Amino acid sequence: MQIYGPNELLKDVHERDLCIACGACVDLCPYFKTYRGKTAMIFPCDLEQGRCYAHCPKAEVDLDGLSENLRGRPYDGSALGNYRKVFAAKAGDRMLKGPFQAGGVVSAIMTFALERDMIDAAVLTDREGLIPVPRIATSAREVVGCAGSKYMAAPTVAAVNRGAREGYTRMGVVGTPCQATALAQMRSNPLDRPDFIDPVALVVGLFCTWALDTRKLIAMLSKRVDITSIRKMDIPPPPAEIFVLETDDGRMEIPLDEIRPLVPEGCLVCPDMTSEWADISVGVLEGEPEWNTLITRSEKGHEIVEKAVSEGWLQTREIPEESLAHLAFAASNKRKRALIKCIEEGLLNTGEEERRSVLRISEDVVRKIVGEEEG
Repeated sequence: MQIYGPNELLKDVHERDLCIACGACVDLCPYFKTYRGKTAMIFPCDLEQGRCYAHCPKAEVDLDGLSENLRGRPYDGSALGNYRKVFAAKAGDRMLKGPFQAGGVVSAIMTFALERDMIDAAVLTDREGLIPVPRIATSAREVVGCAGSKYMAAPTVAAVNRGAREGYTRMGVVGTPCQATALAQMRSNPLDRPDFIDPVALVVGLFCTWALDTRKLIAMLSKRVDITSIRKMDIPPPPAEIFVLETDDGRMEIPLDEIRPLVPEGCLVCPDMTSEWADISVGVLEGEPEWNTLITRSEKGHEIVEKAVSEGWLQTREIPEESLAHLAFAASNKRKRALIKCIEEGLLNTGEEERRSVLRISEDVVRKIVGEEEG
């Protein structure tokens, strides 16, 4: 696959309004910076090939290549991606208490991995006010301090780039599907650099249908509430159709129809809901707000979950079949919508250099996914 440079990244991603501010191009060099949910190129750069382009999850992403590299098989477009097992899970008795979203599984896994020296740092997303910011955590209390969903596009991968420069070589990263895609591309050493060292030891991916534009969300909420009073945000599973704020003054509900216009364009071409390129994926469990859905994908991820359970950091049980079916249905629908959007916008499997792709997927798999939509 041809890899281009920063000027092509501007044309293919930024000018198309597809950037989701994941941070993959930030802290690689002085040229790309992020501020309050937006990423921009602040100095010109004429490199013909760049890691910024190679790592971006919205520029020429070859899903067959990722699948072969990570899973040893072609990309088949299955709803939940390749996985080993799906559980219902929550944090075990050994985990510190904290303001967790749902069952606290992500915080428990990261804390366990740190405590057992499986990772040398955890890359997480924190908040400064309402603005999501990346953090490098090295203690259990720092992990707990970052707990809770942010629901906004965050430059988390920038902390991986910074951490690698600072000497961390076994980072655990918590990220959304687009961030997990960026990490998968980064870890494949796409530019064949002889000095490349993979700085990531574990990726925990979050379920995500879409994120929100940070600036637009803050502007909207500022008209309704003192944003400094917001303590937690939540989007309950269907059929709730609400965005929930927990503030110092109580609970506020906003219809999702008023929230969806704040979704960035880049989210609409993302085919992944369950972070299929992660080692472990975690999301809400339908109908059981104190539990998470946990998917083990890689051998390493599965072994970490088994060890965490055996040592009391996690509790797991069988997931209800109905919940698994609903998850697969939702994930399949997101994939279909994304491919149809890419086809309509001329961003899938294009052959002309002036109209480069967002995604590259086998035509047989495209027909299978889109055909299911039509059927």
